[in-house]
Amino acid sequence: MITTYTDLIVWQKSMDLVIEIYKLTESFPKTEQYGIISQMRRASVSIPSNIAEGRRRGSKKEFKQFLVIAYGSGAELETQIEITKRLNYANIEKYKNIDSLLSEVMRMLNKLSSSLS
Repeated sequence: MITTYTDLIVWQKSMDLVIEIYKLTESFPKTEQYGIISQMRRASVSIPSNIAEGRRRGSKKEFKQFLVIAYGSGAELETQIEITKRLNYANIEKYKNIDSLLSEVMRMLNKLSSSLS
């Protein structure tokens, strides 16, 4: 039974994603500290944060709106990941778990949002 946002698997998976993004970006060039590193971290943190805020708002309509925002942050993160892949900021193997987690989170957000309609 879901009593709070922490019970939502999509929130749990998105929290895992945040940790993976932080680990990945630790190895990026220090010149990107206030650039892509900061953007990727903020986008990843935005996903579970919006799930939590939306769930606490109380209405289905507001929850759905925040899920859409979380989904948008996921799309932003997808783009930033692709940029860093093209810049060869990390070994492609380091992205596998992140790609899988992000894909799963995006599918879950889409499905949960659709179920609230």
